[in-house]
Amino acid sequence: EWTSWFNIDHPGGNGDYERLEAIRFYYRERVCARPTAMEARTTDWVAAADTGEVVHSSLEKGFWCINKEQPYGRVCSNYHVRFQCPPGSPPIRAASKWSPWGSWGSCSVTCGGGRRTRRRTCVRTSETVHCPGRPAEVQKCGRSRCPATCKLTCSEGHPSEDCSICVCEGHMLFGDIQTVTGVPVAGASVALTSHPKVIRTLTDVKGQFTLSGVCSSGSTSIAINKEKFVPAVVSVSSNATGISWLRAVLTSAEKPYIVKHPEDKVRYEGGRALLCCSATGSPAPDKYYWYHNGTLLDKNMYKYGNDLVLRDLKLEQSGEYYCKTSNAAGSIKSSPAHLTVIANGSPACNATPETHLIRLPMDCVQPGTHSKYYNAGRCPHNKCPGSLDFDMRCRDGAGFCCGVQEMESRNIDCGTYKLPIRAVKQCSCQKCVQPTVLVRGRVVAADNDEPLRFGHIYIGKDRVGTTGYQGGFTLQITPDTQRLVVNFVDPTQTYIDTPKVFIFDKKSGSIYHNVKVMRKQTPVDINPGETNFIDLGEIKGEDPIGQLVIPPHSFHKDNGEIYEGTVKASVTFIDPRNITTAAAAPGDLNFVDEEGDMLPLRTYGMFSVDFRDETSKEVLGTGAVQVLLDTQHVKMQEHIPTMKLWSLNPDTGVWEEESDFSYSATTAGSHGRSKREERTFLIGNMEIRERRLFNLDVPENRRCYVKVRAYMSEKFLPTEQLEGVVISLINLEPKPGYSSNPRAWGRFDSVLTGPNGACLPAFCDAMRPDAYTAYVTAILGGEELEAAPSSPKMNPNIIGVSQPYLDKLDYQRSDHEDPALKKTAFRINLAKPNQNNFDETNGPIYPYQNLLACENAPVDANHFRFFRVEKDKYEYNVVPFEENDLTTWTGDYLSWWPNPQEFRACFIKVKIHGQKEVMVRSRNLGGTHAETRGKLYGIRDIRSTRDMREANTSAACVEFKCSGMLFDQAEVDRSLISVIPQGSCRRISTNGLLQEYLIKHPPVAQNNESHAFTMLAPVDPLGHNYGIYTVTDQNPRVAKEIAIGRCFDGTSDGFSREMKSDYGVALTFSCPEKKINRESLFQRLQTNPGQT
Repeated sequence: EWTSWFNIDHPGGNGDYERLEAIRFYYRERVCARPTAMEARTTDWVAAADTGEVVHSSLEKGFWCINKEQPYGRVCSNYHVRFQCPPGSPPIRAASKWSPWGSWGSCSVTCGGGRRTRRRTCVRTSETVHCPGRPAEVQKCGRSRCPATCKLTCSEGHPSEDCSICVCEGHMLFGDIQTVTGVPVAGASVALTSHPKVIRTLTDVKGQFTLSGVCSSGSTSIAINKEKFVPAVVSVSSNATGISWLRAVLTSAEKPYIVKHPEDKVRYEGGRALLCCSATGSPAPDKYYWYHNGTLLDKNMYKYGNDLVLRDLKLEQSGEYYCKTSNAAGSIKSSPAHLTVIANGSPACNATPETHLIRLPMDCVQPGTHSKYYNAGRCPHNKCPGSLDFDMRCRDGAGFCCGVQEMESRNIDCGTYKLPIRAVKQCSCQKCVQPTVLVRGRVVAADNDEPLRFGHIYIGKDRVGTTGYQGGFTLQITPDTQRLVVNFVDPTQTYIDTPKVFIFDKKSGSIYHNVKVMRKQTPVDINPGETNFIDLGEIKGEDPIGQLVIPPHSFHKDNGEIYEGTVKASVTFIDPRNITTAAAAPGDLNFVDEEGDMLPLRTYGMFSVDFRDETSKEVLGTGAVQVLLDTQHVKMQEHIPTMKLWSLNPDTGVWEEESDFSYSATTAGSHGRSKREERTFLIGNMEIRERRLFNLDVPENRRCYVKVRAYMSEKFLPTEQLEGVVISLINLEPKPGYSSNPRAWGRFDSVLTGPNGACLPAFCDAMRPDAYTAYVTAILGGEELEAAPSSPKMNPNIIGVSQPYLDKLDYQRSDHEDPALKKTAFRINLAKPNQNNFDETNGPIYPYQNLLACENAPVDANHFRFFRVEKDKYEYNVVPFEENDLTTWTGDYLSWWPNPQEFRACFIKVKIHGQKEVMVRSRNLGGTHAETRGKLYGIRDIRSTRDMREANTSAACVEFKCSGMLFDQAEVDRSLISVIPQGSCRRISTNGLLQEYLIKHPPVAQNNESHAFTMLAPVDPLGHNYGIYTVTDQNPRVAKEIAIGRCFDGTSDGFSREMKSDYGVALTFSCPEKKINRESLFQRLQTNPGQT
């Protein structure tokens, strides 16, 4: 029978020791006296034999793994063991005796003299008792002389005495080991591949070595190993002179990185599914493990490699799957994929639509209810098992989702008129709508917003585009992308190379990113023949955060040649004491731990180095460089022992460890400073090779999540939440004594809002509420959203957080103390919630382990709020559609957008003469298509915007339904558009070019009423000369934003947020204030109450 599992040690210190005598000491009678077998596995359930680690075991001693024996500096896994005991084994009592001697073992050799051993076992039941005497006896054996039977054949030289290798007396092998950038590799071990564990020599400081007696035949090869490098094997070439040369180039070892993640699948019971996983790394990952709901799957049962095949699916196989892979440098886990197995006979999709309330026009008041909302229904956009043409692909193509099977026409009673609507009647499993996923943005300098013009854009090693003249860029993302790492490179070398990890939304189709890049520091001339000190950080009135110390003769060219000329040195430091640099932080400040999990870092500064030959401008590398970090800037003393030096992998956006820091008091030198002073520093060492971005960071485990929601308006209605909003949180460290004055930022994170808001990771503290603070912003399509106000009085109902927790968090909007400041951010204390205090268990801050509680929090739970400042604007579609979720598109003749892959936005510019702004409506009907003629597409209302340069003048950019093909792509419909200003307005002019175009492209709509304008919308994309603005894009919000910007500017290629009413106008209306001809009852009461 097998015992339970034992784990009495952990792999810290020298290793993991699961000693049998220690197990018996702690667990007394659980282990029998003479186990017959033993099994060892890691706590991740990987068998010891499959880990690739050097381990030891015996039934007498137990199991052990020693850290220093592991290759490439790895640390032993955490193991647990169990033992098999004979059936009916009696429990151990506090007694001891020797077992009978076993038989003699076989002789260690057959000739030449050897030894054989026999053993006996001390049977004892307690650690306190012992058996007298020895457990083993040794006897000499095999004394006969050995015949010379070495069968090794050597093409050169002769066999060695032990007949293991060929020896060539007098032959010398000289080796030269360098990195890919030509830096000599010192301390690399050199061995023969036939005996890899026997280290023959080590390379010297020049990366060279010498071996004597090694033959140069083609069968001889040399293994080169060095920590943090990929092992290399090089063959020795033949040379008749008795001297051979060998040159090896070592590449840096890189942790694995997942390039293909498993994807969500939905299958019926009894079906099959393929989950795929693929990773890169150096060396290439060679082992993959698959987990189901956190439990390792048996490799012998599932026969998996990097792909997992599941056949004859059962209901209990539903759940979360992920893969884990490793190489000599480390491990990584994929993002999880969800497999849903549906019972045969069960509906793939709920046919009954779920509730979906849409807001009605302002003048639509439903009799009886007076409700401003109507339930149009919608289908949940979850995946379902459709009829796939092939079910064993890594990705199911478009796949199937719950979608609209049938819609019905209804009329909403608005009191004075009927409003048509197409409501969802029935849902079924349909092919998923696949929006084109785009990432857009603009790259500008962090100091003055100067655009990065014609910068190169890389994803991995591939160049995928170029920024425009204004720094703009657009990237189309493949549907299977899970993590998007984009590297912006300035060909003029004005700015540092900036890798960014972008979030993106597969439903809304487009996310806008405002990318900040740091301008390179002006190069200074340094002499490579002397020790050079370069300060890190230049905040006026404060000491630098640290220094680079470069020893003499450290610079070298790519070929390894020492460089002696003048060095142009530019070191750019991203100083966390300056909050404006947070947006320019490269990567996303994450690292991968030994278990393969991605975890956050807290930075104390990043720096980019650029050393060049003064004349040729060739990039130079350096040998050993010291990095000094002044401990006075580390306000959290517990961070000092865990501080490390990291470098950024530009392809993965992940920070990888370069070295630890040692704690020492030393004298800091200065480049360009006269004083030298004694201070306490952390000292780290590195070589500047391929990577040029470095980081002074600590892993931080005091983590929380912050719940934030975005709304369409300041009413904060649960039904009007916005999806696809980029919420950004900057972690701040407060200045001592001034908790409201942030001293330095430590981390920068961004998350997209979904249907239930967003949960942002942040550092928090349970002991001091203001140990960490945060600065939070929200952007939708380049537009900043407003935060809930905190002045003149804090209102918990508006902010969204109840008291007294709100006071503890000290919520302040950015204009709290100065009303002139922008209202687009808020600052809070990140006080970790006390789970024993009921007031702090309902958000808005959740402990790190309660992510699910944060993600699934009801809308009435505490949360922080942003809202869109968009007053007096309304859009109504007869076929409901959410522009922030393109998957809600429905193919219907009355759909406002007829094509889910291409969106054409049309606007007309209307000028208003009058003292007040007025509401302008466009009523959009089908015009020429048989299926839509006379039927409503939708309504658009917008209030005119005041022209600040011209008195009593405003203008409105009014959206209308573009003419064009409908969703069936069979026939064009010229939409019938009516533009109607609200109030006492009279049309006084129409753009001549527009009028001429409409006459030349019949039919012509009648315009008999002076208070409105009616037209059959142009099919052609006209322009500002006509007062019409048309933009086509793969995302509707982007198309509308561009068109509105052009309309405000009155040009076909410009952009403005200020209304210019004199340019690019289509229609002009006069809307004077209505004069009062007779007094109202209220006025008569005031002037002559008696007579009234």
